[in-house]
Amino acid sequence: MTSDTLDRRAAPAVEAMLRRHRLRPAEALPWLLAVAAYFIFPDYLALGSQILANILFALSLDLILGYAGIVTLGHAAFFGVGAYAAGLLAAHGWGEPISGLILAGVAAAIIGLASGAIILRTRALTLLMLTLMIAVMLQEAANKAGDVTGGADGLQGMNVWPLLGLFHFDLYYHTAYVYCLAVLFLFWLAARRIVHSPFGRALTGIRESEARMHAIGSPVFLRRLTIYTVAAGFAGVAGALVAQTTQFVGLEVLSFERSGAVVIMLIVGGVGRLYGPFIGVPLYMILQDRFAQADPVYWDFWIGLLLVLVVVFARGGILGVAERLLRRFGGTA
Repeated sequence: MTSDTLDRRAAPAVEAMLRRHRLRPAEALPWLLAVAAYFIFPDYLALGSQILANILFALSLDLILGYAGIVTLGHAAFFGVGAYAAGLLAAHGWGEPISGLILAGVAAAIIGLASGAIILRTRALTLLMLTLMIAVMLQEAANKAGDVTGGADGLQGMNVWPLLGLFHFDLYYHTAYVYCLAVLFLFWLAARRIVHSPFGRALTGIRESEARMHAIGSPVFLRRLTIYTVAAGFAGVAGALVAQTTQFVGLEVLSFERSGAVVIMLIVGGVGRLYGPFIGVPLYMILQDRFAQADPVYWDFWIGLLLVLVVVFARGGILGVAERLLRRFGGTA
């Protein structure tokens, strides 16, 4: 078989891969809405900044849960490590935000690599419990190290320098919002590249059937560990964004509540679709804000009811419902 024949046979697969990588016009919609929100809702930029940071956090979870099938209830461990890393740097004389962001991501990735090398050898309920225990252990360590982290009172005294030496983090969150949006966009591009690459396709294969991937000689454990480490770094950057823009870090960044909330956000938007966080996170956080104002005591009940309704009536989250409607509409057109 000649090389020309091989090239002709491989051409359709290459062309299909290029089509998957090509940006579609619809993918610009979340970014246009985010830019419009900056001008339309100037009084809500603080909430908007938190939404953008949490979208990155949920995106990191989607890489391991939605694409690699790694279940976790302790993803806040990496979010918290990133938050404390950036916070401690800013509290001890180094407040440059971009380098702080990078170091926070590296610190979280190291924790992800070290913990993943152990816990990813387990499966199902054991893995779920181990991920939770990692976060609990880190939270307790942060509480005990009160002289360093501030303990239950939180890490204070952070001094974040102006972004690029020019843009101060003002009380109205103008700089914070643009900063979070720019970082989210860069990491979204990276995540998109990952999931549409051969590595991303291999992760999907591992999620669907580990046995088959082992049978074809795929290094399953190494790939799971790689994406776990990458996702931990993404989550660490999200935590650093929250720390830098609020200039405060509390123990709740490592809490089970934060781990559980990001899972709910992802389920509401749609797991394993890359764009689920862009729907689930804003919807969850805006409803949480409204429910807390309307019913400060029992707002958790309404969030729980929302999750039940999504699981029962909207399989695949809101994006899953939208995809089914589009297929039905396209089939009848």
